[in-house]
This record gives sequence, structure tokens and C-alpha cells, in this order.
Amino acid sequence: MSLIRVETDARGVMTLTLARVDKHNALSAQMMTELEEAARRLASDPSVRVVVLAAEGKTFCAGGDLAWMREQFDMDADTRRVESRRIATVLGALYDLPQPLIGRVQGNALGGGVGLVSVCDVAIGVTGAKFGFTETRLGLIPANIGPYVLARMGGTRASEVFMSARVFGAEEAVRLNLLSRTVDPDGLDAAIEAEVLPYLSCAPGAVAEAKALMRDLAGRVTPEQVDLAIDALARRWQSDEAREGVGAFFDKRGPSWQ
Repeated sequence: MSLIRVETDARGVMTLTLARVDKHNALSAQMMTELEEAARRLASDPSVRVVVLAAEGKTFCAGGDLAWMREQFDMDADTRRVESRRIATVLGALYDLPQPLIGRVQGNALGGGVGLVSVCDVAIGVTGAKFGFTETRLGLIPANIGPYVLARMGGTRASEVFMSARVFGAEEAVRLNLLSRTVDPDGLDAAIEAEVLPYLSCAPGAVAEAKALMRDLAGRVTPEQVDLAIDALARRWQSDEAREGVGAFFDKRGPSWQ
């Protein structure tokens, strides 16, 4: 059973929808593989003019699937690094799309979910949605999403929320440059359509080249930055804090540092 839905309308607007509602769209290994494969396919599809990243249910994305993450304790360092790279690879595939990527954020986004929002060119969220880099509560760090978060938010803004695991609202997400703007839930579809429509009167090749130029001028996320983040997370997984934090979550108790 697929964990994402891919739909393209007659105008060439493709919607990638996270469809793991029972797990709050947490990023499992299967979902990440499907997202990466979809992004690779549509990147070379000239019939796709605009991409919308959406989700089913009340939660946009609860971050990395903790059951998958917990399995990494039993892996050797090299295997753990390969597994750790999955989220970074998915984010990279979405970040590198030549088409405009518009985030339809209909609910909460935590951890890796914030990473997904960060790779969007425009992200519109509903009032009432919550966001947070919750990794440090588990003894982990928001490493693999870090390069894309910093590219989106900038270091000064990111430092307000990147290390504290503080959950913040949609209005603050706008101030922090994570969201472009917020709308009431019943106005979300109209807001997304308003973002999509102008691109359909533009030359697709010009849009793609303009996006590539913007990335080059602003400073792209580099492979070196991604590798640095992956190595940092791989080291953190070996720590006693990570084992205690993830274990405490599954045991439904507070970790020793609380």
C-alpha cells in the first residue's frame, strides 16, 4: 500500500500528498523512498508546471517515524549512516525540483515535517498549526533537516527555535520565515490556487532557470553541508542521551534530564 498519492491535473499541476494518516504522516522508510522516487520522476517531466506538497488528515507531518529511528540503535555505524541519509536525500530531491514547490500546510509539522516545509518555495499554513524542532527532547539533533532549515530561515531566526524544542504557532512561523503566510483552514485551497495560477502564464523553462539562478545567487545547500549534518546525527545516535531519550519516549516516561 502506497503511503503517498500523486495526482496531476490537466494544467500540469502535480500534487504530492502524504497519506499515512494513522501515523500522523510520520516519515517511515517506505514513505521516504516513495517521496524520493516521485520527486525524481517529476523533475524530468516537462508536462509538470507546478508541484504542491500536501498531506491528508489533521497533521501535515509528525517528523521521522520513531519506530524506524529506534531500529538504528541495533545497526552498525555505516548502516546507521545510510539510514540517516534517507531524510536528507528526500529533502534534497524536493529542494532540487526545477518546478516551483508550494507547501499546503494544513496541520502541525514537527522535526522532519519542518524540513519538508523548508524545501518549499512558498509554504502556506493554517492558523492554529504548530511547529517545532523536537529532536533535542529525545536526545537527538535536527541535523539532516538543518541545511534546508538554515537556507529557509537564516541562522538568526533558526537559533530562536532550533535547539530548544519549543513548539511555536503559525503566526510565529511566518515571522521566522518558515511559512510565507497563514490563512483560515477554509481558505487554504483558495490560497494555494492563488499561488499556483501565476505560474501557468509563465514559460516553464524560464521559471526553471529563474529558480536555478535564485538558488545560485542565494547560496545553494551543498553536498558538503549535507554530509556534515549526516555525520553529526550519526555520532549523536551513539550517545547515551539518544538511547535514554528515545527509550523514555517509548516507555512513556520523562527522560533522566527532565
